[in-house]
Amino acid sequence: MSGGGGGGGDGGSSNNTEWRFNQTLRNVQVRMIIERSFPGKVLLSQRSEPLSPPDYSSIFDRDEDEPNEGSQEGKGPSPGNSIDNTSAKKSNCPSTSSTNSLPDAQGIVFGARATDSARIAKFTEELSRPAVTLDKLRKLAWSGAPPYMRPNIWRLLLYIPDSDRVDEEIDMLSQIAVDCPRTAPDVTFFQNPQIQKSLERILYTWSIRHPASGYVQGIKDLVTPFLVVFLSEHLEGNIDTWSMDDLSSQDISNIEADCYWCLSKFLDGMQDHYTFAQPGIQRLVFRLKELVRRIDEPLSKQIEEQELEFLQFSFGWFNCLLIREVPFHLATRLWDTYLAEGDYLPDFLLYIAASFLLTWSDKLQKLDFQEMVMFLQRLPTRTWGHHELEMVLSRAYMWHTMFKSSPSHLTS
Repeated sequence: MSGGGGGGGDGGSSNNTEWRFNQTLRNVQVRMIIERSFPGKVLLSQRSEPLSPPDYSSIFDRDEDEPNEGSQEGKGPSPGNSIDNTSAKKSNCPSTSSTNSLPDAQGIVFGARATDSARIAKFTEELSRPAVTLDKLRKLAWSGAPPYMRPNIWRLLLYIPDSDRVDEEIDMLSQIAVDCPRTAPDVTFFQNPQIQKSLERILYTWSIRHPASGYVQGIKDLVTPFLVVFLSEHLEGNIDTWSMDDLSSQDISNIEADCYWCLSKFLDGMQDHYTFAQPGIQRLVFRLKELVRRIDEPLSKQIEEQELEFLQFSFGWFNCLLIREVPFHLATRLWDTYLAEGDYLPDFLLYIAASFLLTWSDKLQKLDFQEMVMFLQRLPTRTWGHHELEMVLSRAYMWHTMFKSSPSHLTS
């Protein structure tokens, strides 16, 4: 990954390709949704049939500079298939009055006659409209787009979804923007606006690339260990002394790309933890209840008698992989074990959660329902160090080793 200093040979090329893809996706999507360079409101309808190739006879029979008198493209956009393009002036598309001074792109064009002055005028006219008609733009682009217009044309043709999709993405981005300032509230560094913007970009890109789950609130916490580790390659000293001003824009892009790809790989085996109704977490909660009953029957009985549901406290633990329940300085140590478990992590999480809960077994057995709820919401872990965390992980390993040969003890 690019944030790791790069590699040699084919590996370096592959990593660079991955970074470029992520960079392109992020830049295009975020700019279009946030900055609204173009378009504004999307007013599209899905095309129900393939686009027919244009009729070339009239194009090649007439003079290059002669406009097509039969064209209807000077008329207004048809309803239901246009894009509000009030910000089109921000693009690099020239006005129709400047066609005589257009750059000569004949030597680099791909596709016949893409730089005819008449065709350029048509592209310019269409892209300069308050509402771009995509069907007309598709017909123009079918026989080749002027190279200097191609980036904007391709963005319009490829990255503009239907109106419902855009509304969903805008809502998702708004939710991410609201959640990011709440990240690790005890760590001052995460209140930095630049860090919050990086988190927004990473989470937004991940969410649109994983539409089955989209954005789930707990995922923002899972990015933070990756972000801290990859920042530590570029910034020295304690996290409290770090400054984003010491990083170049390229460094930041590389770090964000590394966080995105690592988060994606990390969650590959836990997709159903974050899809609708989060069934993967629901299963873990059920199995945790059964495991505690087998390991610590007195505590299990007390929880049952007080009518406390495991879902009430452990769902949040699994959703954030316990990162909110321990001091942030222990998060990277916890992630060492998580990453080492690899594909087996979802199963091992069960034993970590059981070990974590049973740390306070003696105390919990003496509490009533209300006291248990209050205690579990504010666990006394703020003063924890590596020793306490190692004890939790050691017990989890021991129980996992004991029970893994007899998996029928926990029926999922």
